[in-house]
Amino acid sequence: MKGNLYGLDGNKKKEIEMPSFFDEKIRKDIAEKYFEVNKFKHPVSPNSKAGKQHSASGTISHKRHDWKGHYGRGISRIPRKTMWRRGTQFMWVGAEVSSTRGGRRAHPPKGIGKEKKINKKEIQIAFNSGFAATGIEKFVLKRYESLDELKIKIPVIVESKITSSKTKDLISMFKKIYGINFDLVIKKKSVRAGKGKLRGRKYKSNAGLLLIKSENENIKMTGIEIKNVGDVTMNDLYPLGRLCAYTEKSLEELKR
Repeated sequence: MKGNLYGLDGNKKKEIEMPSFFDEKIRKDIAEKYFEVNKFKHPVSPNSKAGKQHSASGTISHKRHDWKGHYGRGISRIPRKTMWRRGTQFMWVGAEVSSTRGGRRAHPPKGIGKEKKINKKEIQIAFNSGFAATGIEKFVLKRYESLDELKIKIPVIVESKITSSKTKDLISMFKKIYGINFDLVIKKKSVRAGKGKLRGRKYKSNAGLLLIKSENENIKMTGIEIKNVGDVTMNDLYPLGRLCAYTEKSLEELKR
């Protein structure tokens, strides 16, 4: 597969050969498997002593004439803690068990979890599929529902000279490269309508363009996501077909 190399002015300069895995079969199933592994959450459970730190007796006596006995009081045998005492009269409050205030939870999360595993070769196949899908139009159109057609040949490669460029120059370059599809390039953030604002999801935003650069390149631009080759995760590439642009040096690192 070949990709178009664009200069800072947004004009096509030449075609560049992409890494060999761009021509390999895309394994969507393995990419999805690795994505699910990354979504695994750490098992949670409460403190083992939670709700059990009271001085409440676990054995309640109902014998006649027994000291601190519950005989004849018509109360249940749950553990109770003493709040006050007047002679042989006691004021008890239930504790420890799940049906009482401040007691332990009935069925808390046990903290039992099995970590999902994936082979190293499968991880490599997943990443190769993720990168390769950025250069195939049908995957890009499937990911972006608002995109009817792609007016540009992908994948897009930009010159490494852009490291010394300002944000306004980079915006004008991408605007010329992507044309009418430029709306998907810039990341947009807006306030969510409805009650979601009260539930920890006040803002919603699109993914925007992912510019992949080499570790030695220093590119700063607001509005798009910029990452080194080694810092790209499966979350950045999945669902397959992320809108991506590569620098020349980043392709050299991907070929290794």
